[in-house]
Amino acid sequence: MLTHLRPIAGADSVPLTPVTKDGLESWLSGQPATVRAWVSGIGFKGEPGKTALLPGADGGFARVLAGIDAADFWAYGGLPASLPPGDYHIDADLDRETATRAALGWALGTYAFTRYKSGNGKTFATLAWPERADRAEVERIATATYLVRDLINTPASDMGPEELAQAAETLGDEFNAKVKVIVGDDLLKKNYPAIHAVGRASTRAPRLIDLTWGDKDAPGVTLVGKGVCFDTGGLDLKPSSGMLLMKKDMGGAAHVLGVARMIMMAELPVRLRVLIPAVENSVSGDAFRPLDVLATRKGLTVEVGNTDAEGRLVLCDALAKAVNDKPEVIIDFATLTGAARVALGTELPALFSNDDALADGLLKAAESQSDPMWRLPLHQPYAKLLDSKVADLNNVGSGPFAGAILAALFLERFVEKTTPWAHLDVMAWNPSSKPGRPEGGEALGMRAVYSYLESRYAKSA
Repeated sequence: MLTHLRPIAGADSVPLTPVTKDGLESWLSGQPATVRAWVSGIGFKGEPGKTALLPGADGGFARVLAGIDAADFWAYGGLPASLPPGDYHIDADLDRETATRAALGWALGTYAFTRYKSGNGKTFATLAWPERADRAEVERIATATYLVRDLINTPASDMGPEELAQAAETLGDEFNAKVKVIVGDDLLKKNYPAIHAVGRASTRAPRLIDLTWGDKDAPGVTLVGKGVCFDTGGLDLKPSSGMLLMKKDMGGAAHVLGVARMIMMAELPVRLRVLIPAVENSVSGDAFRPLDVLATRKGLTVEVGNTDAEGRLVLCDALAKAVNDKPEVIIDFATLTGAARVALGTELPALFSNDDALADGLLKAAESQSDPMWRLPLHQPYAKLLDSKVADLNNVGSGPFAGAILAALFLERFVEKTTPWAHLDVMAWNPSSKPGRPEGGEALGMRAVYSYLESRYAKSA
């Protein structure tokens, strides 16, 4: 439930007028001289993110002017926290798309992670639903984003492999999906040896989470998410600075649960499967070691060049499982490489795909949703850098370059060439707060992926 969006404006609701920097003078031209003088006196020029409270006769304020950049998806995201608490309504004639984005920006701007905070946490302003807004779309995106942020923000002490499985089961119960979980040594019996190898050092047993939903005869869509609930780096131990944010290393799992929530809320006519290898990469006497050779579900052997490249090891077993029921598309999310962040920064997921049509569709959806991503190549000449002298391949490259590409090339070895597959290497974290995007866990690329799937499958409903 979106608690800071109300059905209709109340009697005391304050009108909120969105203005652009270029359109402010036009709006002021129709106002009394006192209003023009006030706006000029406080120096409000309609800059995005700035507001002007216009005084009322009763000593309060009668209207808010909000500087809006019409091209900025997050234009309304900072208002719930910056405006005085109370009820507001947008006093403008917005088209359906603009009204929907205004409501969504407001909804995402009211998120706060308060699980461990005393008291009631932040206080936000409340907005009446803008006329013409698509409420179902806003609720889908906002609740899925809240889910992703909550899962990532929860510390590893309360979000281990078992708790991540419980989150999937809770989601499954809400939408009547089936959830199966393979735990501990049963992973070996069921032929998931790489997942077991990475997670066996922890006292919290590794597991594979398998959620299924939808008509068995519908087109298959399989989502795979990296669920490393904490990553010490293993025996190739991370420094403390590198370990600090590793509670977010299950961000890929959070993303696929978010996309799944949106699919099930919209009742897209697909056969959905979500696969999450959930582990902790810990240090103990049973930890896997550098230069160990691991078996994988596909039958390929992998020499461990670095135990801190564990995400691709758990994903390879899940991807090998994903191809079994021949879905029309496989999409994975993973907080996989620092190299992707060096190349593209924290806000831009790296997209890799073995299928140009799939990649083009995702990029178009990313643009339409203001949820950007950037395609990087599966440059095949680099694949030789994954060669091993003792196994079928190594889990890391033989040099310091092209780390994100090499990780994607590794994963590609476990996907059938005839199956369209996309891999998103995401940060899953806001290093600092921006309007609508507080510091902490973040959904990146999720809206774009859902939009692509909706445009592909909803028309056949």
